[in-house]
This record gives sequence, structure tokens and C-alpha cells, in this order.
Amino acid sequence: MERWTLGFKTSLLGYLIVVTYPHAAGDARWYMLVYLLTVIFSFAYPVWKRPLPRRLLAICAAAVATTSALALDPLFWLLLPACCIDCIDSFPGASNWLPLFPIAVSAAFVPAAVLPLYGLIGIFGFMLNMGFRASREKAVKLEAERDKLRADAERMQRMLRDNDELMRQSEYTFKLEERNRLSQQIHDDVGHAMAGALIQLEAARTLLDTDKAKAAALIGNAVAISRDGLERIRQTLKNIKPQQEELGIGRLRLFVDELAAKHAVAATLTYDGELEAITPVQWQIIHSNATEAVTNALKYSGAAHIRVELRVLNTFVKATVADDGKGADKVIKGLGIVGMEERAAAAGGNVIVDGSNGFRVTTLLPRNKA
Repeated sequence: MERWTLGFKTSLLGYLIVVTYPHAAGDARWYMLVYLLTVIFSFAYPVWKRPLPRRLLAICAAAVATTSALALDPLFWLLLPACCIDCIDSFPGASNWLPLFPIAVSAAFVPAAVLPLYGLIGIFGFMLNMGFRASREKAVKLEAERDKLRADAERMQRMLRDNDELMRQSEYTFKLEERNRLSQQIHDDVGHAMAGALIQLEAARTLLDTDKAKAAALIGNAVAISRDGLERIRQTLKNIKPQQEELGIGRLRLFVDELAAKHAVAATLTYDGELEAITPVQWQIIHSNATEAVTNALKYSGAAHIRVELRVLNTFVKATVADDGKGADKVIKGLGIVGMEERAAAAGGNVIVDGSNGFRVTTLLPRNKA
């Protein structure tokens, strides 16, 4: 804004120099003084940011314009509108329309010959100032909004960091609680059983020479207690160990979630059927082929959405990776597709590739009926 104001004043002063200096005659030194003072006050005005120095500079510039107009040339009245605008602008919160008042009052002292040009310059300066003030207010508002957005972004980052820390603490606490639960369960179930068996064996060793029948009974009890303890250990480990289908679909869900989070694509996973029928080897093939198909989609398809589907049917397992990209009229099998076919063939299955509507890779594996 300040540069446009200086440009306006400089253009006006340049016009006055061209028009008034040829008629200076013996007063040339006074004309030069007026020009220099106008330049000094005009260029010093934007340097000061505090209202009071700006106001004093504007008043001094107005005094120079008025004095030179009365003593040297009436055309110097043309400098007065800019001075009035600067003076009003130095009051924070002043109305946009307020500069019209001093410009209109000053017009009463302007000679009739200069009045039309004075009015034209006053109106032009006023409109220019209105536009500048509107731009400045908009810039201030945008700056405030930007600061607010920056503060919101920083707050969100702090919240994310706090959430990450909370998740780590929660995970650590969960692990400690699980370890404590397992320790207590082993102590209560297995520890008591082993202690009972040990007591029975110690008693049997004491009676082995004096009462073999009683010792044999105690040894039988110890064996029964030990067998029960081992069964409890197996049951505890069975309850802790996740099912294979849970591990498989969990890995696949994590893979799809990471795909959506790390890349500019939407990714979805759908599945149905008896997932427990999928063997560990088949899960490995499904994951490997899905990874290869998704990698190819990200490289070549330009897709916005990638769908991963898993269906367990009566006779086979069907795993599909499909995208909505550009597809291919003729599918050229590279090392990636050949590798998928080899993995599926090793388990008695096959791979179907279709590029007619986006790109679709389907892995078919025979279902384990056992």
C-alpha cells in the first residue's frame, strides 16, 4: 500500500514540477525548497510506523502545500488532498469516509481556476485510499486467519504427539498387564500342580522301602497331577495363541490400512466365508500376491481406489486386487505377474489377470476340506 501511495504523490509532484517550475523566474530557489520538502515529508511518512510521527509529518506537508500555494503558485493546492488523506490515515480506526471532510473544507480556499483539477485529484486520491484501506483490512484479516490456522495446526500436531505417546503408554501397560496375568495364571494352575506332584513324589520316595504299595499309589497321584498340569499348560498356550485366520486377516487389514495412509489412494478390504479353512501356506501366497498387485497398481495404473477382496467359497479361495485405473488392452506378463502365477501354482492354484476395466488380479487357491 505504501508504495502505491508514494507513486501517487510522486506522479503529482512530477506534474507540478513540470507545470510550475518554468514560471518560477526569480523564485526558483523557493520552488526547489518546496519540491524538496514535499519529497522529504512524502518519503519519511511510511518510514514511521507510530501514529503521532505520521500525523506530524502529514501536518507539516499540509503547511508547506498551503504556504507555497498562497505565496508562490495556486497549483500547489493540488498537494493538499494527499496531505489530508495521510493525516486522517494516521488515526487508527478512523472512518474510510473521513478524509472527504478536510478535502471539502480546503476546497473553499482554492481559487476557481484550480478548483476542478483540485476536485479531480481529491476524488482520485480518496478512491485510491479507499481501495488501499480495503486491501489492508483484507490483508490483516487474512493474516489473522493464517495465524489461527497455524495455531490450529500446531495444536493438532501436539494432540497427535500426545495421542502417539498415549498409545505407546497404553500398549506398554497392556503388555505389563498381560505378563502379570500370565504369571499369575501359571502360578495358580501349573505351580500348584507341580508343587502337589513334588510332594507326592517326596512322600513316595520315603515309603519306597517300607510300603511299596503306598509308594506306588503316591507315584500314581503324582503322575496324574503332572498330567493335569501339562494339560493346563497346553490349554493356557492354546488360549494365548491367536488363530491362524486371525493372524492372516489381521496382516491383510494392516496392509490395506497402511496403503491408504501412505499413498494418495483410497483402499478398502472386504472378506467373507470360513477364513479358518485357509492354510498358513495359502495365507502367505495371498499376502505376497496382494503386495505385488498393489505395487503394480501404484506404479502403472494411476488409480484413485484399490479394492482388496477375499472370499472363501465351497471349493476354492478367491483373493482379488482390483483398481479403477487405466487398465491395459493387452496384458504383458512381467516378472511380477509370473511370480504370482508360480506361487499360486505351487499350491495347486492359478492367477487370472484382467485389464479391461481398470486392472484386476485374481488368485484362486483350492480350499482345504480337511
